[in-house]
Amino acid sequence: MMFFQKKKMQMVAADAALPGRDFAIPTAETHFVNGRPLNMDVPEGMEEAMFGMGCFWGVERMFWGLEGVYLTMVGYAGGYTPNATYDEVCGGQTGHNEVVRVVYDPQVIGYADLLKVFWEGHDPTQGMRQGNDMGTQYRSGIYWYSDAQQALALDTKQAFQERLQAAGYGAITTEVLQAPEFYFAEEYHQQYLAKNPAGYCGIGGTGVSCPVGVGA
Repeated sequence: MMFFQKKKMQMVAADAALPGRDFAIPTAETHFVNGRPLNMDVPEGMEEAMFGMGCFWGVERMFWGLEGVYLTMVGYAGGYTPNATYDEVCGGQTGHNEVVRVVYDPQVIGYADLLKVFWEGHDPTQGMRQGNDMGTQYRSGIYWYSDAQQALALDTKQAFQERLQAAGYGAITTEVLQAPEFYFAEEYHQQYLAKNPAGYCGIGGTGVSCPVGVGA
């Protein structure tokens, strides 16, 4: 049992990952909360963001109700296995992270505002786990879509590290990478906590405020 748990905490090598499949797994057609099509193109004038913060059920709920967020969806990214299933991801043999993809209106909510939710909404110092959820699919990650997003992610990472260190926390383990291909998770995972309000959510922040935004 301990060997299996230790193995789940280590990233699988590309040549050892599961082969996956060449077709997308079934998922929901529309957002359970706002009814918008999940697989729609990003509307003109809007932008997208992608984050990994632990179990994606609770993470998605942090974002879907924010003013200016148009659409959220959960899925798998950052690994090697195309169109992986949840069971495969949880087995630790795909390399994927559980992620939330966010489509937002930058005229209403800025990327810095999303990053503040990201940094304050979980503990980014825990490596391949988040709370009691252990495994490579629970790692902290920011996946950027533009040079501006990358720069802001790195700047806020440095600023938040200083705040965390002052509060007694260790080094941030968040990976900051160009957005990889996003694979939709199964239908029941989409907006899970809206469908199951009493469902499990193991996400918790550090209580440290991130210096992002006006007057920071």
